[in-house]
Parts: sequence; C-alpha cells; structure tokens
Amino acid sequence: MGHRFAEGCMAGPLVGVKILEFTQIIAGPMGCQLLADLGADVIKVEPPGGEPWRLNAQFMPLESKTYMGLNRGKRSLAIDVSRPSSQAAIHRLVKQMDVVVINYRPDVAKRLKIDYDTLAALKPDLIYVDNTAFGREGPLADRPGYDIVVQALSGLTGAVAKVDDNGQPLTGPAVADTTTGYAVCAGTLAALYHKAKTGEGQMVETSLLINALTIHMSQFASIPAADAAVRESFLNALQKARDTGTPYSEFLKVREAMLRAAAGGNVYYRCFLTQDGAIAIGALSAALRAKVRATLGFAHNRDEPGYNAQDPAQVAIDKALIARTEELFKTKTTAEWDVILTAGGVPCGSVNFVQELLDHPQIVANEYVVEHDHELAGPVWMQAPPWKMSKTPPTPTKASPPLGRDTDVVLGEAGLSTAEIAAMRAEGAIL
Repeated sequence: MGHRFAEGCMAGPLVGVKILEFTQIIAGPMGCQLLADLGADVIKVEPPGGEPWRLNAQFMPLESKTYMGLNRGKRSLAIDVSRPSSQAAIHRLVKQMDVVVINYRPDVAKRLKIDYDTLAALKPDLIYVDNTAFGREGPLADRPGYDIVVQALSGLTGAVAKVDDNGQPLTGPAVADTTTGYAVCAGTLAALYHKAKTGEGQMVETSLLINALTIHMSQFASIPAADAAVRESFLNALQKARDTGTPYSEFLKVREAMLRAAAGGNVYYRCFLTQDGAIAIGALSAALRAKVRATLGFAHNRDEPGYNAQDPAQVAIDKALIARTEELFKTKTTAEWDVILTAGGVPCGSVNFVQELLDHPQIVANEYVVEHDHELAGPVWMQAPPWKMSKTPPTPTKASPPLGRDTDVVLGEAGLSTAEIAAMRAEGAIL
C-alpha cells in the first residue's frame, strides 16, 4: 500500500542539522515534520504529560492519530520547561542546536527562559524560528490563538461562507495552520542558507495571521483601479447588514448574489453533480472554455467581445445555461463524464473523500503514501514528503515517537550525567 524506507537510513539535504522544537498542535509540528523529512534531527520538547495534540482523541494511552500525523521522524524529550533544572538542561542542549522552532506566546517564552535573546546569548549563530498566532506586535500580540480564531479574524471563515442548520458559521479545514507549517519550514531553510553563506544566525518570525491573509491571494489586495467599486459596494452592504441586525447566514446570501453577478455564467470552473456523485472541471483560459463548449455541445458568448455579465439580458442567458448544464451532468456517472471530458481536453477530476485515496492509482504510482511501523500502534500509512529530489531524496524512516522515548539519550548528548538525569526524574522535571 505504501512505500517503506529502511529504518535508521537517514538521508536528505538537512542531514546533520539539529533542531529543537518547542511547538504544539498543528502549524509548528507540521513545519518541523517537513524538516525531519528533509533529514534534520528534530528533538520535540513536550511536557511530561504530553502535548495537547497527543492527548486529543487518544485511541490508546498517549497516542492519537492527530499527533502521529504531524510528528514522524522526530525524537521526543519529555521535560517540564517551567523548572529551573529543566531550563538549565535546555540551555546546555541549545548550544548543540542549529535551529530552535517555537510557537509559544512571546511572554511565555520569556518567562520560561527560551526566548530569542536568552538563547542567542548562549549560541550567537542560533536560528530561532518563532511562530505566533497574530504576530509579535499590536493589540493581539500576547493573546492566545488557534486556527479557528485566526480563520475568523482573517476573513477565511467568511470566504468559506458555510453555516450549519441553525445559521452558525462553520470553519473549513485548518488551512491557516497548514500554510503556516510550510512557512515555518521555508523560513528555516532560508535562514540555514544565509547561515551557510555568512555564519550568522537570526530570528525568523511568521504567524497564523499573515499566512491566513496569504491564502486570500488577490482577494486581500486593494487595487482601486481594478476593484474600488466592487469593494465599496460590498462594504456598504456589510455595514447595512450589521446596522440592521441581519443574521450572518442571511448576509451570506447577499454576498453570494454579489459574487455570482461578478462571475457571470460560470459553467467553466466549478463542480457539478453527476448521476452517482460529483465532478469538478477547471477551465480558466479562453482556449479551455472553448473545449468545454465543444465537449458539452453548447454555444456561449463568454469569450466574445462585448460580453457583460451584469447586463440583464446576459444574466438571463447565463442562468439558463447554468441550469441546462447542471441537468446535463446528472445524466451520466462521474466515471463516464471523466472519460468524455478528458477526451475533449477539459481538466477534470472526480470529487473524492480522503478516506478512499490510499489505494488511488495515481497516488500509488507516485509513491505518495509511506509506511512505518509505530513502536506501540503498529503499521501506519500516511502521505509522503511533498518533494522528490534526485540527489538528496527525503527519506522519512520513523513513525512519531512515544512520549519521552529519547529523553535520557538527548540529555546525555547535552552532557548531563546519569546522576543528573536521575535527579531531574526524581523531582518530576522529566518523564
């Protein structure tokens, strides 16, 4: 089912890079897992009771699918960072590290003596990658924040525009977290490159908020020459809705109507229900839209001079076309449409569920699934690293670590004696 790498056969461009990870939940762990996939030795610091994502939906004591999916290839150091003995041990360990990655609030890191100024004084060439919810400045800097909070604040929840049966807003997948995970990885790689050229360490900052804004792409940007009228119209409608107490779910209908008016007759870039499921088509160029029309057998003036999606006559034409096309797609199965559209050169794909993809032939052919043996849970199949490299291929060789598995070894590497480690364990500083 999945490609298996030899246990302990570390490879990848970051072999020899040592990373100390003070992160929890999704964004930081994901970024550090990507770095581990690239060959870095990542030591994950957790409290002796385990980090929250390890404790979330446990299927066996101290193990959860959510944790295992974001922490492969790492070593586990279970230590109470609030204790002076632990801070002293971490300060000794930091001197051996190339990178520290942290997603604590700035005030918490300073209180625990793992802030940038403290650690850089111990190791001046340290790379310190700091991920916060809202950024280090401004009125929200010291507030806790999670993906759902940042999605709401950043407009992503409004962009998803989904509500439950009671009209309560719904949030989509944790895209602010996962995008920030890539930013953590990219920022680390850029700082390592700079250090390789100059010998200099530095502090790297990112946040859930800036990455959520990045997801919006051009929707966040304001370009008066292009969107002043549309933006002003939307903001006026939004203010009116708030002034009159219009329910959120009702305003979403207003927003949808405005978007549909701007989009015109969209039968080219959307999903359609079929006889047995649904299929997506993606035709963003005039050439591809022509292929859609030819394949489905209809005429439409979308790409002719003078097309105006706002013209009432055109609106009626487009509505009729959308209705006919939706009914047409219901006459055949998804597989039949896949064959027809592909033969016509139209980009398309069936609407799938993630649970059915482990054995998908395209995923199997590209070795996009890797297999590990977890020490406690047994076989694990998960997605492969997102890169293939011809000279330094990423080789994720280990599943996520059981809590505290490597504590003694890591502290020993930092220079602590067996007696010192035993004393820390006796006082409850380590697991």
